[in-house]
Amino acid sequence: MLLIECPWCGFRAETEFSYGGEAGIVRPADPDALSDAEWADYLFYRRNPRGAHRELWNHAAGCRRWFGVERDAVTYRIERSYTLNDADPAGRAPGSESGTEAHRRSRVGSPAGDGDTARVRSGADAKDDSTANAGAGEQQ
Repeated sequence: MLLIECPWCGFRAETEFSYGGEAGIVRPADPDALSDAEWADYLFYRRNPRGAHRELWNHAAGCRRWFGVERDAVTYRIERSYTLNDADPAGRAPGSESGTEAHRRSRVGSPAGDGDTARVRSGADAKDDSTANAGAGEQQ
């Protein structure tokens, strides 16, 4: 089980949270000007990277607030949690890229993550890193 850090409530079990999808998806400034293909790209297509990426989570069984998480999709390791008002370590506001063209660029040929790290915490903190995530993809 993952331990996710809510920026307001601290570390809690993943069962208290609802997944909200990929972070940084910004609604197009003029949706009426988009073709059907561009609108479908905005609505349905996501990067789904192997490795580090940013996600939105809601603390549904707690404070009910939305926040962002940087997580590795392979190891399930959570690098950091942040409020949606916080700038990321590179100084950009969350979701600072806008429009479907920026979203399309992010899906095609971009690196999986930006390498920024902050706090690290997983359910297996006390274990050696080489064994901490050995069964992360298995059902409990």
